[in-house]
Amino acid sequence: MDMKIKNTHLSFKKRAPFIALHLLCVLVITVNFSWSLLVFCIASTYLRLLGITAGFHRYFSHKTYKTSRLFQFILALLGTFSAQQGPLWWAAHHRHHHRHSDTELDIHSPKQNGFFYAHLGWLFNTKNKYYDSKYIKDLTKFPELVIIEKYYYLVILGYAFLISYIGSVTPIGAYPALVWGFVVSTVLLYHLTFTINSVLHTFGKRNYNTPDSSRNNFMLSIFILGEAWHNNHHRYPHSERQGFVWWQIDITHYFIKAMEKIGLLWDIKTPPKSVLIEGGYS
Repeated sequence: MDMKIKNTHLSFKKRAPFIALHLLCVLVITVNFSWSLLVFCIASTYLRLLGITAGFHRYFSHKTYKTSRLFQFILALLGTFSAQQGPLWWAAHHRHHHRHSDTELDIHSPKQNGFFYAHLGWLFNTKNKYYDSKYIKDLTKFPELVIIEKYYYLVILGYAFLISYIGSVTPIGAYPALVWGFVVSTVLLYHLTFTINSVLHTFGKRNYNTPDSSRNNFMLSIFILGEAWHNNHHRYPHSERQGFVWWQIDITHYFIKAMEKIGLLWDIKTPPKSVLIEGGYS
């Protein structure tokens, strides 16, 4: 049963790893900075952000295209590397958000609970640690996704090990790679993702008069791979493309189209002409 989020106990204990990662960012002072480290950090961040945008969001949450079971598994791993739990938790909460966007039932609405809560505070709400499986019946039929969800922390640790290993066989070094490529990168990834809940329901333009407070934001879209065309998305969440016209930069869309060309996915959904006209796009 859906419940209001107000007056729900906040627990910092349950989010200890999340807090620890932020505190561990201080370790950057123990590593000699280099531009190669910064590039490594950015690459690690955006590889996993793509797992969130193309995988957890546009595929698992909205099924805006079809793919094979193998590539679905790869997308699930790539998204789980982001340390935002697994595909089932992520998709269930996101589908709940769309059903109740900016109402009292929304788990991360700045309109209902303030900007900080929408950006970060909702993660410390004890009931948001879990998910309602009724939202993801189409996903729980895949045992491999259930296993990834159950052991998501092992997937995250595996990614941390992979990052340190890559560092150990390159001039970067294992420890600097772990600090910059995992710790700093993960924290950066968190806050890039969280802007969708906070910034994009507060700042920007609205082409569509949707019932929620979603906004489009050109500048932020560059940094979060096209996810900042959020008002477009809330008007027609079935579309894989969130930048509805050519000048709305949508890097995730370009990635998905490239994957389509090499046959890894197909049946991409696009917004109908009536929706484009409604938004003033044609």
